[in-house]
Amino acid sequence: MEGLSLRGCTMIFISMRIQWRKIPYRMDGLMKFFPLFFFALLFSASALSVSTAWSEIDSATSEPEIPVARVQEIARVVDPDFRTFGQPIENREFWENFLTAEIRQELIQSAESLLDQPLPPTTDELFLDFSRTGNRTRWQRVAGQRRGRVDTLAIAECLENKGRFLPAFREVVEGLAEEPTWVYPAHDKNEQNFRGEAVTIDLGSSRVAWELATAVALLDGKLDPETRDLAIREIRRRVVDAFRLKLEKKAERDSWFDRTNNWNSVCLAGVTGAALAIVEDPEDRAFYIAAAEKLSQNFLDGFTPDGYCSEGMSYWNYGFGHYLSLAELVWQSTNGAVDLFDRKGVREPAAFGWKAAITDQVYPTFSDCPLNSKPVERYMWFVKHRFCFGWSDYQTLSPEAGGRNLPENLMFGAPNSASKTECDSQQSPKQSYRTWFNDAGVLICRHDESRSGEGVMSVAMKGGHNDEQHNHNDVGSYQIVFDNHNFLVDPGSEVYTARTFSSRRYESLVLNSYGHPVPLVAGQLQQRGRKARGEVLSTDFTAEKDTLVLDITSAYDVPSLEKLTRTFIYDRSGKGSFTVRDEVRFKEPTKFGTALITMSEWNQSGQDEFLIRQGTNAVRVTVECPDQWSVKPETLEEDVRADRLPDRIGLNVIQPVKSTEITMLIEPVVEE
Repeated sequence: MEGLSLRGCTMIFISMRIQWRKIPYRMDGLMKFFPLFFFALLFSASALSVSTAWSEIDSATSEPEIPVARVQEIARVVDPDFRTFGQPIENREFWENFLTAEIRQELIQSAESLLDQPLPPTTDELFLDFSRTGNRTRWQRVAGQRRGRVDTLAIAECLENKGRFLPAFREVVEGLAEEPTWVYPAHDKNEQNFRGEAVTIDLGSSRVAWELATAVALLDGKLDPETRDLAIREIRRRVVDAFRLKLEKKAERDSWFDRTNNWNSVCLAGVTGAALAIVEDPEDRAFYIAAAEKLSQNFLDGFTPDGYCSEGMSYWNYGFGHYLSLAELVWQSTNGAVDLFDRKGVREPAAFGWKAAITDQVYPTFSDCPLNSKPVERYMWFVKHRFCFGWSDYQTLSPEAGGRNLPENLMFGAPNSASKTECDSQQSPKQSYRTWFNDAGVLICRHDESRSGEGVMSVAMKGGHNDEQHNHNDVGSYQIVFDNHNFLVDPGSEVYTARTFSSRRYESLVLNSYGHPVPLVAGQLQQRGRKARGEVLSTDFTAEKDTLVLDITSAYDVPSLEKLTRTFIYDRSGKGSFTVRDEVRFKEPTKFGTALITMSEWNQSGQDEFLIRQGTNAVRVTVECPDQWSVKPETLEEDVRADRLPDRIGLNVIQPVKSTEITMLIEPVVEE
């Protein structure tokens, strides 16, 4: 009824009235309601017409999200020859010198092993497994095997240039085109993409699009037209064109456009990489570059001003690693005219991998971070040279340091902005003894400037709040490292299921505060949300000793709680020692306790003493409390990303108290 006129409505009324008179008399009583119905219809049509008119006016006059002037400015500097990192297959000089002969042969052999293996089938039942059981891994395992063939076959063909991997590549393209969606089942919870009712862009679809578009750009001159056109059509429909429609408000906007976590940088890298590989028109290419420039600022805003990544080291690798790829794509495609490395809020996050080290081999496991996570070597090499950091490590990049995907292999295997940067003077790292992320409330204390951690104790501790990226309710948590091994831990992430990112997230004993070395107050766990935070009361940092005092009262929704402070003291004398002191005051007698968390062997070696063991090394925990206390040991039965389940050693004051103090002294022990 859009645009329906008053005269048109009147004619409809007359016609309906005439027809109505032909209805038998017994229906005539209903006629008294007809005028009301008609005028309601007329009002609705008029309102719709006005609304449509205003919508068209608004659409015509409102500023586009990506300014036209900026797109035109970028279009003037877009390199018409750039499609992706590296060179097309026709450039034999490049491919014959790409990587070492040994690695080249390994890549070809890997592709050869696929030629006699059929493409792993994926079914509707497998896709729907997540919605029925909450399991993410079964579908993702098969999908990873299918999609991984794009990279393997494309790079092998570029290396060998004989055409024998092209039929298998065509089979993969046809298989991907038949999939109802490239979106992960875990990201299609209402199955709208699966049923063809929506086209959203997620971590999975953006990656497939980027890798497939890169392969097409590399193999363009060798692909048969049907395969090339099919691949480009699906990339456009599912990602590249869909992205533009969303930005131009012609389709529903995806939430990651405005997110401040890894989704933003990962999906933007995929969309931008895919668009640059297959889009021809300079102004259209400039649109995607301008969009990346604007939207990626949201990702950078997710870091605190001091560069702390609350998502954890593994997500710094994933999220910031993709930001590096995105920025490099933009830099190379504009010959450096648009530089996303040279903007506010990049340098500090770039240094996170270095600054967050507890030792040079062990890093914090706060948030959804698996135990033993480390910064990726190639990213550390890149940021060291791109930003001229004066780090002693990461001077060279080994030829084996490829990537998780085809674009990244090419980015690091070919000249890039980092390898071309000349550093007149390098900034030396500061605070070798410690890193204090003041904005995040996270302190990392090392035994000495060597950062080696060999034979000594180093620690990490956090205040923060309970509304961080990939949040755990862990205000006041800490991690003890001795001789480059974790002895007392924050248990890190669990294996993701439907529960992990739902309203039931904090049912997990390793995501809520029960699985962290923090107090239990009146039997209550820490509450979620930004209001639950560790307020820094004082700091005192010296070469010999570092002290951090936190007020963590707000982390607990307990009416009787008046004050709860946690004091951390790291002493560098000898092999190092660490003190954790909790001081609590209540309005009335209330239960109170704390805990140790470990994934090592342990035993209670004395009335007030525990030994945490790994091989011939151990740390001793000595407990002091003016009130009687008891021990409650238990294993946390959660599916963690580690070799063994965490043990919680509960230390609980037996009788309710109005005030008390629990002090734990943690020292390394070397047994002969």
